[in-house]
Amino acid sequence: MRVLQRSLVLLMSASSLAGCAVGPNYHRPAIASASAYMGSPAVAARSQAAPITTDSWWAGFGDPVLSDLVMKALDQNLDIAQAVARVSQAKASLRAADAALLPSASVSASAATAHQSLETPTGRMPGATPGFDRDGQLYDASLGASWEIDLFGGLRRGGEAARADYQASQAGVAAARLSVAAQVADTYIVIRGLQARLSVAEQQVSTQRRLVDTVRLQYDKGVAAELQLRQAEGALTQVEASVPVLRIGLEAAMNALDILLGAQPGTYRQTLAAVTPIPDAPAIGETGAPADLLRRRPDLIIAERKLAASNARIGVAVSEYFPKFSIGGLIGSATTVAGNMFTGVANQAQGVLGLRWRLFDFGRVDAEIAAAKGANAEALAAYRLAVLRASEDVENAFSALVQREAQEATLARGEIALTRAQSASLAAYKGGVVSLIEVLDADRRLLDTRDARVQAQAEAARAAVASFRALGGGWQGAA
Repeated sequence: MRVLQRSLVLLMSASSLAGCAVGPNYHRPAIASASAYMGSPAVAARSQAAPITTDSWWAGFGDPVLSDLVMKALDQNLDIAQAVARVSQAKASLRAADAALLPSASVSASAATAHQSLETPTGRMPGATPGFDRDGQLYDASLGASWEIDLFGGLRRGGEAARADYQASQAGVAAARLSVAAQVADTYIVIRGLQARLSVAEQQVSTQRRLVDTVRLQYDKGVAAELQLRQAEGALTQVEASVPVLRIGLEAAMNALDILLGAQPGTYRQTLAAVTPIPDAPAIGETGAPADLLRRRPDLIIAERKLAASNARIGVAVSEYFPKFSIGGLIGSATTVAGNMFTGVANQAQGVLGLRWRLFDFGRVDAEIAAAKGANAEALAAYRLAVLRASEDVENAFSALVQREAQEATLARGEIALTRAQSASLAAYKGGVVSLIEVLDADRRLLDTRDARVQAQAEAARAAVASFRALGGGWQGAA
């Protein structure tokens, strides 16, 4: 009796607090960050070209093929399709959580006929009565409704968690689009870089073959020694052996690009068959501050929304300390004669006040709350770490961009000098001034430098892609 009285008192007290919800209210955590990126001054000073913003950043490379491939990938990529499907799932869960706050109703109707056995306990006693009719019918139609009264806010906290999950799934689509656009651009640059390196290697193969032909002609005339001929042939095989390795990498990159575009390997091979220059890294404007990443990078939005969802689930767990009240009702008609349906004598009604309280299960509730708090602490640490790594991504990308461009400029000057040296050594060799070893060494140095310059150019463009990706390019989240 006392337990019932306390429950009624608790219910009356809670009625005045129906607008509140148990558990901690969510507040976005404060994140300390620097006022500016360390690499911003160097990135801003690297080019006099008009800077591009982070929206549609791929157009800044000035390559129509690249822009077309990125747009196709954003329409066709299957990772994005999965992310969109996850949004639909999260939206359905949110609707279910919102619906839990509302009354539910159902309509039921049935018509049954039965023939009673006389060999069961139910049929033996009536069966001994004269005139007992073993055949019977039952007609029933009713409208029922129920409503769980969310006095302590457990359902509302569940709705908060579902809403945060839904928002995280929406940011997940943006994250997938950003990732796919960056991967397409990066893979495209890798392809153009490998094509350029392959062209360098094939040119060098042609040069080495001409050198072998020259030495063989001299050898046949007795002017050159056999050692010189074999050295030239050995150098040729080394250059020729580098070509298959580059072709393997090129084939793999083209296949990877096809998969990013949601197509079978080989689908876009013809589109990339024509060799074009490696796109130059564009200037980058409006890098903002590290604090801006909290609203610009969708992966940070995801982490923050997951944190909010875990905070709400603490309230869901805490609500299990309190009783759950529900009310229900039923109106309808039931009769054994079809013609009597919905008449006064067949009408029926029922009202129910429900109570569910895990009164003797608080130990398990304690464990559920502790687990929810632990998940929240994990989500908070994950969010803080994601913010730190986001800043790290930007700094690393900026540094790689500036240093790779400096490396490319240095190697370009070296390539010019070594090209002249190679021409001079070949002329000197034909004049008998220098040995074949010096010619081969000049060729090797030129090949290495030219190949390194192409790699540096490609890596600089890839660093620009990484910079836009790290800055959250292509999507601006809500504050």
